Amino acid sequence: MAARKERRPIPRTKKPIKKAKFLHKPNCTTCKKARDFMERHGFQLYFRDLAKDKLNSAEIEKLIGPRDYTDFLNSRNELYREKDMKENPPSRRDAIRMMAKEPNLIRRPVIVAGGRVVVGFDKDGIARLY
Repeated sequence: MAARKERRPIPRTKKPIKKAKFLHKPNCTTCKKARDFMERHGFQLYFRDLAKDKLNSAEIEKLIGPRDYTDFLNSRNELYREKDMKENPPSRRDAIRMMAKEPNLIRRPVIVAGGRVVVGFDKDGIARLY
């Protein structure tokens, strides 16, 4: 009689790594907090420094998609306050043009993963990425 081969349990696969594009400004404290949170929750981040590698108008338009473009405006930015954009928001076209020219006008970080976009440090939004 032949000896039976011992069956080994099938190894469990690791959870898939959550990958995300992380558009930020490295010295931004909100970006640092979001980065730390995401890395602690298993995200592998691919960084883009918005100051060094600006988004063009087409990229900004694609990120915004059908959402309200004013959610992408950084209310802490000097230009935002000077132009009183809260009370008198620019047109979508003008806002996109201004964000392309002045990346500090973009609310940060912008996180892209799983076909979704999260703007700012939004724990609930990040949790819904995967």
